[in-house]
Amino acid sequence: MKKRGATILLYNGEGSLLLFLRDDKPGLPCANMWDLPGGHVEAGETPDDCIVREMREELGVDIKNSVLFRIYEFDDRTDHVFSAPFSRDAGDLKLTEGQALGWFTESEIEGMELAFGFNRVTNDFFASRLPKKPA
Repeated sequence: MKKRGATILLYNGEGSLLLFLRDDKPGLPCANMWDLPGGHVEAGETPDDCIVREMREELGVDIKNSVLFRIYEFDDRTDHVFSAPFSRDAGDLKLTEGQALGWFTESEIEGMELAFGFNRVTNDFFASRLPKKPA
């Protein structure tokens, strides 16, 4: 059975996403890569509960206004991806996992390789926010 994950796209009014730089420890998957916040869904936990718990643990914030963006099937996991508006300055947050936090625009993210194949998720997110063209 695949692992289950919960991830969140935290976006600000300028259209940027909050990413964190993973630790650079030997043996850590995707070490020293930029990543989306989130984690593994624990036994008996819903993806919704997981993302709330992970944001408390990783950033020290309560996320109560997230909505499910999409569910992604990756080779190694099923990931429930949420989104939520978020206006806090990255420097004001207490990061408990990883090396740094930062806000990144769509064009900046396009030039990066995100951890765990999350470029697919960010591409879908930015495409979903574009104005719809008339038929």
